This record gives sequence, C-alpha cells and structure tokens, in this order.
Amino acid sequence: MTVDDTVHAAGGTLETTVIQEAIDAAARSGGGTVTVMAGVHRTGALRLRSHVELHLESGARLEFVPDPALYPPVEARWEGAPAVVHSPCLYANGATDVAITGLGTIDGGGAPWWDTFRNSPADLDHPRPTLIGLHECERVTIRDVSLRNSPSWTVHPLLCEDVSVSGVRIHNPADSPNTDGINPESCRNVRISGCHIDVGDDCITIKSGTERSPQRVPCENVTVTGCTMVRGHGGVVIGSEMSGGVRNVVISACVFQGTDRGIRVKARRGRGGVVEDVRVSDLVMSDVMCPLVVNPFYFCGPDGKEPHVADRDPHPVDDSTPSFRRIHVAHVTARGVHAAAAHVYGLPEQPVTELTLDDVVVSYADHPKPDHPAMAGGVELMARRGFHLGYVADSDLRRLRVDGCDGPGLVVEESPTLRRSGVRINGRADDDG
Repeated sequence: MTVDDTVHAAGGTLETTVIQEAIDAAARSGGGTVTVMAGVHRTGALRLRSHVELHLESGARLEFVPDPALYPPVEARWEGAPAVVHSPCLYANGATDVAITGLGTIDGGGAPWWDTFRNSPADLDHPRPTLIGLHECERVTIRDVSLRNSPSWTVHPLLCEDVSVSGVRIHNPADSPNTDGINPESCRNVRISGCHIDVGDDCITIKSGTERSPQRVPCENVTVTGCTMVRGHGGVVIGSEMSGGVRNVVISACVFQGTDRGIRVKARRGRGGVVEDVRVSDLVMSDVMCPLVVNPFYFCGPDGKEPHVADRDPHPVDDSTPSFRRIHVAHVTARGVHAAAAHVYGLPEQPVTELTLDDVVVSYADHPKPDHPAMAGGVELMARRGFHLGYVADSDLRRLRVDGCDGPGLVVEESPTLRRSGVRINGRADDDG
C-alpha cells in the first residue's frame, strides 16, 4: 500500500485519515508495508499496528501539524510517572512487529509546542507529544529515518521488549526544551547503533520510572554502539528516573562532540533503584564540559529541592536509597574539556562500589568555560580541574592521564579502599604509596 502526495498537492489537506486507513487495512490483512512516497505529507497523530512497517521513501516528508486537537490524550508516563499525555505523533500500544523505516524524514513541528511550554505552560492541557512513542510493544524496529523537531522526547520505547534503533539521524535545535534523542524506559533487550544525534537535551537516556511509578520494571540488556552525539546535555545518560533499576548496559565505539557531559549517571535519595553492570569502552570526546559524572545528589523531580537530597551526612539505607555498582569505564580520550575530568560520588550511606576507570586520557580547552560538573548542591564552578571522587569503595583507577590540569589532578574523599596505579597528572606519577 502506498501513500503519495496528491492530496497535499491539491490544497494542503491533512492526510491523517488516508495514512491511518492504509495502516489499518494492512493490519487487517495480516500485516505488510505502508510506503509513504516522495513529497510532503501533513498529518496529525497516527496509530501504528502489529505486523505493519511504515516505510518512508527517500524524499518523503511526514510533517506533524502542531494542533493539540490532533493528538488525543493517552495514558503513558511523563518523566517517569504515570500521566495522561498528548498522543505521540507516531504511537503504538501493545503491538508486535512494529517498524518505521526508510530514508525519508519525520518532522514533529515542535516549535509551537516549545514556545507554549516556555511562555504559557498552563495552556497545555496535557504534556507534549513525543515524536515516536511505543508502549508495551514487542519486536520494534526503527531504521534509517531522519527525525526532526520533536515536540518533546524523540524516540520513547516504554515497557517494550526487543527494540532495535539503527542508522537514525535525529536533529532538534540546541535550545529546544526536553527534546532528548532516544529514551528507552523500562525496556528489555535494546540495541542502538549507528545513529547520529544532535538535540536540545540528553542524546540517549536509559530510564526505568520514578518512585511514583506503580511498576518497578528495570531497563536491562542495552547496547549502544557506533553512534555520534553532538551537543545535548549528556551523551549517554542513566537516570534520573531509575527507580526500577538499570542493568547490563554496554556503551562502545562512540564519539561525543560538544555535549555538556559524556557518560552521566544521576539519581537522588527517594528514587531508589540499582544501576549495575555497566561497561563503557572506546569513546572519543571533544569540547565536553565533563566526560564522566556519577551523581546521586541530583536535584530532580517534585521533591528534588528537599534538604535531604543535598545533605552530605549519611542517612538510613532503605528501598528509596539509590545504588551504583560494577561500573567499568575504559579506553576513553577526552580533549578540549572545560570543567573537570570526572565527578564521581556515591552517597555517604551507599558508596559507589566496584568502579573501574582504566586508560582514560583527558586534556583541556585552551579557553575553558567554567561550569558545574554535576547538578547537585555544593558543587562549585570549575575549570580545567581533575578527577574528583568521593564515597567510592573497592574500586580501581588505572592508567589515568591528565594533561594541563589546574590544581590537583586527583581529589579523593572518604574512599579508603580506592586503589590507583599508573596515574599521571601533568606528566608526574600519582600512584598509591
């Protein structure tokens, strides 16, 4: 089945009904491919179906018209909590074998949504649409398409299993609010590869809901490889919505350019959840503010400004205490760094355990821009600073090299079982003993 641009050429009429009928007809016949031909196709929200591939030919442009009435409310999550939201532009719920492919472009028409969010948020009766929102689906494929101007998060698989996102190009303006690139949330078996992401918030974020989510479902078995990430607040981020836990994550062979932070793990007291078994290797970063951040004091969510979030004294450990363990980072080069080489802290009551940093080389921008490496109370502005670690236990620093650091290249607090070897700061050894 094909969708061409004759309706649009006749006068700019919305093609929502035409495209939706083609998708539904393919589903009724047992599945198939709906091909969107070259040309501009203006539409409102579309519902994807099981066993149907939506294929955009080269030169096809699916433009989503920014009229809230075209995006009826659906139940989903918003920033990790249950909510009624405007339907995603491309939406599926409970579907199997869902595919979005081709060399065409999907444009979310985000600018009016962003302006309303910035200037008149009360005018939004529900949170903004995501560009692609796939909820409780199995066997999901998103391949080769270009995604632009998302109203909010761009690709959001929620409670899905077997998700593949490959060869996708995502571009949202640097000042567009909350326009993350790819955000798998409480998903299992996710593969992200060969993507280029340039957005106004985090490029890739791995999430699992907040303390307000009725389901505590982990996000697990996630690979990110061969991606380039430009600008954005973080390259690959875990959290801060991680109450269900995140485990078994491999990030490799990626390039980060101009992101605020590179690898970023963030949470806070009250969220709970465990981040464990994360492997990061073979990354090149340039012009980043801070290459590595682990921050359990992140002031996020409705309760993020409560005094206990930033408190550096120990608190009782319970199910609401976040935990980070078995995080291994190796073979990373970061040049043109602005604020600090790394900011890695655990909680006084729950240290980061079994952390490894191995073969990490950092040098600095000629004219660094001072910034806060972590969004947490008490973290000062920094420029050309070294590795800062605190409340880290049973962990290893090996073959770290810092060139051009101002001040101490390695600051360690409350971490008596942290071992180091082969550490060189501005050409001088800084090892145990």
